[in-house]
Amino acid sequence: MALLEFASLPVRFTWKNLLPLETKPSSLAIRSFYVPNSTQCRASYNVSEENQAITRRSANFKPSIWTYDYIQSLSSEYKEEKYVEQCRVLREEVRMILCRVEINQLDQLELIDVLQRLGIAYHFNNEIRNILDTVYNMDTFKREKNLYATSLEFRLFRQHGYDISADVFVGFQDETGNFKKCLCDDVDGVLSLYEASFYSMEEETILDEARCFSSEFLKEYLKQNRGNHISLLISHALEYPLHWRVARWEAQWFINVNDGKQNISPALHQLAKLDFNCLQTIHHDELKYTSRWWKKSGLAEKLNFCRDRLVENFIWTVGIDFKPDFGYFRRVMTKINSLITTIDDIYDVYGTLDELELFTKAIHSWDPTATNGLPDYMEICFNALNDLVNDVASATLKKDGYYITPYLKKAWVDLCKSYLVEAKWYYSGYTPSLGEYIENAWISIGVPVMIVHAYFLIPHSLKIEDFVYLEEYSHVIRFSAVNSRLVNDLGTCKRENETGDVPKSIECYMNETGDSEEEAREHIKSLIYTMWKKMNKEACNSSFSKQFIDTSISIVRMAFCMYQHGDGHTIQDLEIKSRILSFIIEPIPIMCASK
Repeated sequence: MALLEFASLPVRFTWKNLLPLETKPSSLAIRSFYVPNSTQCRASYNVSEENQAITRRSANFKPSIWTYDYIQSLSSEYKEEKYVEQCRVLREEVRMILCRVEINQLDQLELIDVLQRLGIAYHFNNEIRNILDTVYNMDTFKREKNLYATSLEFRLFRQHGYDISADVFVGFQDETGNFKKCLCDDVDGVLSLYEASFYSMEEETILDEARCFSSEFLKEYLKQNRGNHISLLISHALEYPLHWRVARWEAQWFINVNDGKQNISPALHQLAKLDFNCLQTIHHDELKYTSRWWKKSGLAEKLNFCRDRLVENFIWTVGIDFKPDFGYFRRVMTKINSLITTIDDIYDVYGTLDELELFTKAIHSWDPTATNGLPDYMEICFNALNDLVNDVASATLKKDGYYITPYLKKAWVDLCKSYLVEAKWYYSGYTPSLGEYIENAWISIGVPVMIVHAYFLIPHSLKIEDFVYLEEYSHVIRFSAVNSRLVNDLGTCKRENETGDVPKSIECYMNETGDSEEEAREHIKSLIYTMWKKMNKEACNSSFSKQFIDTSISIVRMAFCMYQHGDGHTIQDLEIKSRILSFIIEPIPIMCASK
């Protein structure tokens, strides 16, 4: 619930001082990180020998609860052709509903919203675009002064990249600039306004006011009303708005809470269930594939001090995009996420500072012969990383004709340099300012590596003019990275304090201001809300493809999902286990599915 208080919190740092996004290209900042040139490679030695002489840290990571045999045993009846055919028939029924000329525009927009929440809108992209184009050109709801319809229209237009001004809400304010009290008679309208307000951009104060007005009313409404369907929707929205939610997570929840309800047609509900379950069979095959790769790589066995979190790394990819045509993206990105986790643990947990400097230098040179002086565990990791980068680059060269190796390598070099900065902070006992911390930590979160690789993995057309923006980490990459870092810090702070790590944003802020941990957390949440505004604006103005922008934003949504109740990426508690089961393991029950 504290996430709702972002706009009302005092902000003691401006973003200009906190992170000079407008004036200092990130690539230049990363290149300025100091890596000693005088470090010499030493003779190779193995892990058992070094352990006799070196006392190393341990985070006591638990083994994965998802064993190789369990993953390989996954199966589902929804692979059968009869379910695929049922989906096809139901899709055509829904398509006919979408295209009925007698349906008014509000009903069409409501249908689009339901299709999105059920996770089946991707089947009807052309129909949805045609409807939105028609409604946008007619522009009727703003004249009708209908709060529910205007808010729904505004949210869908912003989501789909249409140019719509926040001034559409001016008519709902009184002469003092406050939202009219009579609007509280329209609960659906206020809830719709609340969801729309999270698509705000900087300087759109009317949407800040809309969020405050709507959230305060909805919280008061819940105190007086419990048990009805609208209360369930309100409670869900107050936890996280739709704009911040993972599509797959939302679909699973929305399908279940509407099971047996009369407000959604049986065809839509049945299609949503079948589609969810049929897609799960695709995800099973992808997880099995990446599990075989992980086992063959030997990283979990040979580097047993690292987190073995293959399934969690795969879940990130499903949450970013679950659709069938993103299969290649999910398979390769799971490997990338697994290597990010492994290298993170090398720097945070196991490596000595001397070893980390050697490893960083080897990554910077990207010369396989340079690994001869590395400890065995680092050489194993380097070789796995080198193989993966070569595989991605070769596939892109063959498919699209572009030589992308330098862009991929630069992202990994920058990541390792940022890890080395944090290692030096740790070993020297240094606590940076919040601004200094974030200027390094938006790289060390690993998101820039993910997004740069994602550009070449997702199904869209590559543009050579985009490459320079990838190299310099354009705003869409930076904003996603900063927000993911802040969300990560809120969730992992407790675990990392217990195991020993560099100070994160909360501790840096406390050290700088003298505020309590609670005050620091609230401040970080206010910065997250500010970053969402920047991301919303960039989503409308970026020259990148919509698929790429959606992927970048969805990474932040997955951060919210994984770190909502703590460090879900590391600690395998009941909450994250349940979420994984519902995401990719257990199908949604369907009555009489075989008929």
